[in-house]
Amino acid sequence: MYNYSDFDESFVRARVAQFTDQVARRLDGSLTEDEFRPLRLMNGLYLQLHAYMLRVAIPYGTLNPKQMRQLALIADTWDKGYGHFTTRQNIQFNWPKLPDVPAILSALADVEMHAIQTSGNCVRNVTADHFAGAAADEIEDPRPYAELLRQWSTDHPEFQFLPRKFKIAITGSPNDRAVTKAHDIGLRMVRNAAGEPGFEVMVGGGLGRTPMIAFTVRDFLPVADLLPYVEAVLSVYNILGRRDNKYKARIKITVHETGRDEIARMIEERFLETRPQFGGADQALLDDIRAAFAPPAFRNAPTDTYDAFYKADPVFRAWVDTNLAPHRNDQYAIVTISVKAHGQTPGDATSAQMRVMADLAEQYGHGDLRISHEQNVILPHVHKSDLPAVHAALVQAGLGTANVGLLSDIIACPGMDYCALATARSIPVAQEISSRFEELKLEHDVGPLKIKISGCINACGHHHVGHIGILGLDRAGVENYQITLGGDGTETASIGEKTGPGFAYDEIVPAIERIIRAYLEIREDSSETFLQTYRRTGFAPFKAALYGAEGGRDAA
Repeated sequence: MYNYSDFDESFVRARVAQFTDQVARRLDGSLTEDEFRPLRLMNGLYLQLHAYMLRVAIPYGTLNPKQMRQLALIADTWDKGYGHFTTRQNIQFNWPKLPDVPAILSALADVEMHAIQTSGNCVRNVTADHFAGAAADEIEDPRPYAELLRQWSTDHPEFQFLPRKFKIAITGSPNDRAVTKAHDIGLRMVRNAAGEPGFEVMVGGGLGRTPMIAFTVRDFLPVADLLPYVEAVLSVYNILGRRDNKYKARIKITVHETGRDEIARMIEERFLETRPQFGGADQALLDDIRAAFAPPAFRNAPTDTYDAFYKADPVFRAWVDTNLAPHRNDQYAIVTISVKAHGQTPGDATSAQMRVMADLAEQYGHGDLRISHEQNVILPHVHKSDLPAVHAALVQAGLGTANVGLLSDIIACPGMDYCALATARSIPVAQEISSRFEELKLEHDVGPLKIKISGCINACGHHHVGHIGILGLDRAGVENYQITLGGDGTETASIGEKTGPGFAYDEIVPAIERIIRAYLEIREDSSETFLQTYRRTGFAPFKAALYGAEGGRDAA
């Protein structure tokens, strides 16, 4: 993985010193909260419902054991012994005290980490496929390009005060595991007719109060044109994007108001101006970055132990079948560690669990860890002979749940338990759904199903692209949960359809159960997934299950 240069080190240390002074001035009253707010947000510090929250960047979801252990240390020293992994592959600490934040940032700098641009109207943390560099279906590792984008966008003088926050996602596979079509810019690696790698460039995606799927502005962009083209997109947005209304400031609204054809024309016109400004220094830097992401030294060893365990141990076999993905090296597997034990808070990991995952990465995983946008942790390179030992250690740490991709592998935002913007609770709903279906022992029979929950219309839980999405709202002071069906965050992305009137807090879990039981009754066979069934049958059978045969609660 990429290691900081002397420039990176001095840059981050200077930011820590700068913010340390700003915190001191806030504490002694020299700065008002209104004056301090933009300064703290530039350093990832939010004021949430009960306390400050610090969002720490994990660029493109990649970190090493030393960094994971430092996050555990921060959790123990300055927080409440845990951290929360987010849908932008970051980690949040929910309880830091303001006087302690400079020390936390200094501790992060000690292991080449920071909280820069995890907030603000700038280019946020660039996210990537969490299987990058390991996936069997990958064309090329996208992380060098993500790192190039990170370096280019950090403190970029033109793009620090955009109309609104700006999010970029990148995948090196034709199979999209990075939700690229729900981003301001989505980059999906493809090959042209000559077999050369390049990017499909998508613009104008986003969720929130106005969910939109990005449109393709370039079917194939040569990799050498990546930075000038992204700069062209941002330049056009920076000029056209609205600053009079924050609800209409995202690029998706700019695309809607300006028109796709006109936006595409303006981007291409601007690209003709930006391309000559990149004289090759970006490609030389990219070559250096690529060297930092060289594949690990894979072992060549028998896998007999794994084969024997797989045949003999049904618990291990269920975990393998659910939590493992194919690796480009047949002797290896990609391990997804579920941070979603039944009934627990999705995405929360204790400091002890962080240390276990760091140890496993160091001992069995070539020192590599990933955070997924689905709020789990990945060991991307594990030799199959080591899988029984890895599984045993995970089970002992409460991390061995075999539910990845199943209905208890729920994405959920912090909701009203933490967030000042939330209008309903998310975490308890996720916990109760997970516990209910564990009690019914149905989730393995149900198969692949993505449930995503947001506690407000900002959609931090990605509910719009959940196969089943749940949005918590406030209706006259009462929590009300709206359901959407048929969303999809992959290369066949779609926004879920609203089912009708929402459900009270004590009604939402039974409502989800009715949907699941309807699916089990109408699917053609066990190989037909929930999303496939929904796309085949449409909304009607699920509407009947939710509201009765006559749709009695249906809205006009």
